[in-house]
Amino acid sequence: MSSPSLITLKNSPGFPRSRMATFDWVSGLFTKLYNNEMARNKECVHKYSKLVVEILKTLQRHGYVGAIEYVEDGRGGKVIVQLLGRINKAGPIRPRFSVSKDGYEEFEKRYLPSRDIGILVVTTNRGVMSHREAIKQGLGGKLLGYVY
Repeated sequence: MSSPSLITLKNSPGFPRSRMATFDWVSGLFTKLYNNEMARNKECVHKYSKLVVEILKTLQRHGYVGAIEYVEDGRGGKVIVQLLGRINKAGPIRPRFSVSKDGYEEFEKRYLPSRDIGILVVTTNRGVMSHREAIKQGLGGKLLGYVY
């Protein structure tokens, strides 16, 4: 008895395409936020992880998203995010560049439209924060994404 090939399984009607593994939830979060904002949706649903929630809290502190709600679904949970219509562009930064405490300006020029518009989301040894908070605290870290 031979087993069906992988291609046959993927193209068969019973194969659920929405259950494929997601490997980078951070990139998916920024992309999903941007796509839902452009579609003028009022809320966005994403898979739960601690890092995703910390990124969303940072965006909430800066006024880009509203309420964040956790919903248990029996498969790891979901996060429902209220969208406020304030995101013009959001995206992941890949690869996750390391940045020193003095090196934020180079990445501001690359990813943000102006000095005072938008934030770079950074993970540091003191948690996830915006690049402005990291500069005030004198911290470097790794860049996760940008929002403006």
